[in-house]
Amino acid sequence: MKVANEPPNVETRARGEGCYSFASYRPIVLKHPPMASSSGALPARKTFFSRKARTLLWIDHAAGVPICFFLTLLRRIRDAFSGGQEDEPSRKILFLKLAEQGSTVLAHEALSKAVARVGRENVYFLVFEENRFIVDVLGLIPEANVLAVRSHSAWAMATSCLGRLREIRRRRIDTCIDMEFFTRVSSSIAALTGARRRVGFHTYFGEGPYRGDLFTHRVLYNPHLHTSVTFTSLVSALDIDPRKLPTFDVVPSPAPPLPQFQPAPEERAAMQRLVGSLGVPPGGRLVLLNANASDLLPLRKWAEQNYVSLAGKLLGEFDDAYIAFTGAPEERAAVEQLVGAVGSPRCFCLAGRTTLRELLVVYGLSEILVTNDSGPAHFAALTSVDVVALFGPETPLLFAAPSPRNHALWAGIVCSPCVNVLNNRQTSCRDNVCMRRITVDQVFATVCQIYRQRR
Repeated sequence: MKVANEPPNVETRARGEGCYSFASYRPIVLKHPPMASSSGALPARKTFFSRKARTLLWIDHAAGVPICFFLTLLRRIRDAFSGGQEDEPSRKILFLKLAEQGSTVLAHEALSKAVARVGRENVYFLVFEENRFIVDVLGLIPEANVLAVRSHSAWAMATSCLGRLREIRRRRIDTCIDMEFFTRVSSSIAALTGARRRVGFHTYFGEGPYRGDLFTHRVLYNPHLHTSVTFTSLVSALDIDPRKLPTFDVVPSPAPPLPQFQPAPEERAAMQRLVGSLGVPPGGRLVLLNANASDLLPLRKWAEQNYVSLAGKLLGEFDDAYIAFTGAPEERAAVEQLVGAVGSPRCFCLAGRTTLRELLVVYGLSEILVTNDSGPAHFAALTSVDVVALFGPETPLLFAAPSPRNHALWAGIVCSPCVNVLNNRQTSCRDNVCMRRITVDQVFATVCQIYRQRR
């Protein structure tokens, strides 16, 4: 991201000029910002998903380790009696990425390369039902080839997954690419697909949680590559003799620009009517605030009171600005509290008023989205909106969307990032100083600069 006329109290950390740099992205690193006060923040919310996420992590460890060990023994017994690796090229490729819509956006180039290799009708995707939305929006894989797993309960997940495994075997898919980083469940599913070629991240010398020895193409996770490049390397691994891995004599190319979401004219008109009914007149300029973050990592949340203060400052600075708080349907009551705290007729709640696809249309009608590091920061990059993404426990150098309209703010303190792939995205931190270091004034200055440039 090229930043001109940067606002006060920020500096641009120049990206490394290595071959794996992507787009023209450079995160804005805050220069010794003062601590932001957390007083007056609205109470944190606990959702069903946060409880489910912790349960899934526990299941992945408690059940995943012995399952991976058992499947590894079976694989080695089978390999001892088999004729070795087949040299036939891949005909059908299955991508395995159950969770995280944002990461799926970053896999766009990997999916494109698979389509170029075997044809669109021969590429498949296994995903949790609630996350298939972004796969469909990317438009690279036929809807019939997106295999969704129900996840509203442990029983539904198990039975649905078994049904999908039967379908995968029936379709005789010969290649499975596991894009989950170090989860045991995904590596076990990859082994059970029956695919002769299985690509995934392998723990060689403790570079991540144990997940057995279940892949034919065992890739070493490189924590210095952007995630989009990492996903693409999994597809490139199919061209490497698996006996030579993890040596990978390939120089990755910069990630290409993301595709742009193009809604139908009637979809755009419908969302224009919606925001108009909520008080945005013709000529009004919409700024979106997303105060939510995945409950898988609540430390990524900027204080909700900060969003309230930011909204007030923006409304005072720009007479033509209108503020909309976004969120999921179950978050609507909490988001309405934030709108009430702003107390302006030019501020309203969009939470629960749109589908995810309609929300993408709204992004395209808006000037700026300010959001925590979460899914919206990634799939908003598919639209024309400028995104100000707030990073703390994770680093934008690896996870920010590769887009010139993406502006990542990051305090860059010594203990950040504390969450990464190699520690299974776990942290002992209970005080997100990295997020509290990002002040309202700093975000306000960045948003004002972008707003004026767009206007």
